[in-house]
Amino acid sequence: MNRDVRLRWVAAAAWLVGTPAGAQSLFDSGPVGFSAAEVARGRTAYIESCASCHGPNLNDGHGGPAVKGRDFKSHWRAQSPGALLTLIFQRMPPAAPGSLESRTYTDIEAFLLRENGGKAGTAMLAGSRAVAGAATATPRAGAARIDNEDATYQGVMAARKALLDKMTAVTDAQLRSPPAADWLMWRGTYATQSYSPLDQINRNTVHALAVAWTLTLPASQNEAAPLIHDGVLFVESGTTVEAVNAVDGSILWRYIRPLPESLHNGSEARMRGLAIFEDRLYAPTADGHIVALDVRTGEVRWDHAVVSAEQGVRPGLFDGAFFHISGGPLVARGKVIVGVSLGINTGGGDYIVGLDARSGAEQWRFYTIAHPGDPGGDSWNGAPTAERYGSGVWSIGSYDPDLNLVYFGTGNTYDVGTLLIPRAGKSLSNNDALYTDSTVALDADTGKLSWYYQHMNRDIWDLDWAFEQSLVTVPIDGKPTKLVVSGGKGAIFDAVNGANGKYAFSKDLGLQNLVASIDPGTGRKIIKPELEPQAGRTDLVCPTPTGARSWPTTAFDPASGYLYVPLVDNYCMDYSWAARGANEIAAGGQDMRLRSRPKPGNDGNFGRIEAIDLKTRQVVWTQRQRAPMASSLLSSAGGLLFSGARDRRFRAYDAANGKVLWETILNASPSSSPATYGVDGVQYVAVIAGGGGAFDAGARSLTPEIIDPPAGMTLWVFKLAAIGPLSSQ
Repeated sequence: MNRDVRLRWVAAAAWLVGTPAGAQSLFDSGPVGFSAAEVARGRTAYIESCASCHGPNLNDGHGGPAVKGRDFKSHWRAQSPGALLTLIFQRMPPAAPGSLESRTYTDIEAFLLRENGGKAGTAMLAGSRAVAGAATATPRAGAARIDNEDATYQGVMAARKALLDKMTAVTDAQLRSPPAADWLMWRGTYATQSYSPLDQINRNTVHALAVAWTLTLPASQNEAAPLIHDGVLFVESGTTVEAVNAVDGSILWRYIRPLPESLHNGSEARMRGLAIFEDRLYAPTADGHIVALDVRTGEVRWDHAVVSAEQGVRPGLFDGAFFHISGGPLVARGKVIVGVSLGINTGGGDYIVGLDARSGAEQWRFYTIAHPGDPGGDSWNGAPTAERYGSGVWSIGSYDPDLNLVYFGTGNTYDVGTLLIPRAGKSLSNNDALYTDSTVALDADTGKLSWYYQHMNRDIWDLDWAFEQSLVTVPIDGKPTKLVVSGGKGAIFDAVNGANGKYAFSKDLGLQNLVASIDPGTGRKIIKPELEPQAGRTDLVCPTPTGARSWPTTAFDPASGYLYVPLVDNYCMDYSWAARGANEIAAGGQDMRLRSRPKPGNDGNFGRIEAIDLKTRQVVWTQRQRAPMASSLLSSAGGLLFSGARDRRFRAYDAANGKVLWETILNASPSSSPATYGVDGVQYVAVIAGGGGAFDAGARSLTPEIIDPPAGMTLWVFKLAAIGPLSSQ
């Protein structure tokens, strides 16, 4: 918050609530700043959002207390200077707290100031980001008494506080080997295997799975995954991070993030995960920050802008907030590590940063586009740094504590002409475009590049390899070997050595028509010559740019060695290249033209799950269905595989053969990453339904008979109706 804005805001709040005897008010130094324009907007906003409870005259409502007059000021006299505006932001309007634009809250504040005797001037009370992020938590000393704080209330609050207080600090050792009952990371562990050792819910009991509780969440484009620690579930959606009792769904605290008006309260944002370490919860925000919240209160411990003000937060499909931090943070060795995707017009590309987990200070930065002079810096056809675009980091990284390496996947470039058109006076030069479509392995302490492997050089078809990096151990030449397994949109999976990036093998699932062959020694992809782009020509390329696979993650069962892959089948695109002049290339922007459509001659089934034995590299079973897959996969020691599809079905499959053992219908498509956890001997499964991001929208045309419900985000939690003892392997 701007310092002058903050001082005006604190001064205004202090004047409104009154100043205790003997205390000096900030108002003593000059008049409170609020403008007539703010008052006019505030009056309109009050009538629309507040008058139904507090009355049109601010003191004649039947559903809320008076918000002007002697009693109002007397009630707030002893409160801290920011208490009233914070409370309005946290609790109003009652049906959707924090849902108004940030500026609207300060406009209402200005209106209340005027109605309580203040005089408008020329100074502004606040800008569009004047409200500080705030948490609603258990009562603290000095908090305003506004509700019926009777014995029942006090007992409930004491129980909630006790639950929060009993949470233990999450240590490095716990992150290396999480308790079976917790879910401490995006996909369970550092290895990103989406696997749980819990087995109370298993092949024999899953038929009894039933709803335990649900919770409505603020609107967003979803793709989220909850975290669970010591019986507390943490979840983020839109503007809001919440701590929830993992047994009954009651909200323990809520942090609401104020956002610029252009970000529409985070409704277009997608943050896939949170991180937890010691007594802090780390959350990405729609405006490109990472905030560290106290796990017991939700209060902000630090706030760091990962995306700078100069880079800006611009609305729109390719420059919107969800392109800034669309993944989320990973905590390793006291560092909060997160990557960004800045859209198609950001010259110089994207980056990964390491922040100090305790202070938020940036410790290192790695650029995912190689600059001139860097290793791979000569792979951009001679283009200057400002004309190298893309290589976005869309997903959360993985980490090997023994090697102290973090692994991230990167996306494609957007400007095809940069790589296909010779520079003036020069022939076409090296145009692999590092580090696009690559796995980069970085030292967690320094961010220094240890190694990289480019899965697909010169990707000019928007077929990213920007997804999860699964860390597995499987035999190579008879020896157990640590591998990093990653698949791109074309549903080709590569395995490389986790220590040095040496290529091991590939598995093509047969859903693409672009790659003619794969070099068995290096893994280099050989493109069919007839599909090399020619300006003005349209080619049928499979799959579509939303991918045969995309952000929904695979799952790996370490006992069987099976990798489970969610897929969208029979989906292709009409691809063309709109060649541009040199000046247009320098300006950035996408010159690919992509029109998705069903594969000619398809059989009408678009959803697919493939189980691959990584030991033999053979597909052991395939499950196909009409509706495209929508969620990440989740496997467990109970022999189950959980998955959700666009038809709103959430299913449990037999992990050995793909047979459907249980299913339920949710309120919306489960476009998220499910998790499982245990509390007091009971196992739960959680999944978030709702959203409608690009991956969902891209598949709509495949099944026009599926009518999406109105927007609505719901966290669903299931448990067995009749349970036995909880165990883990």
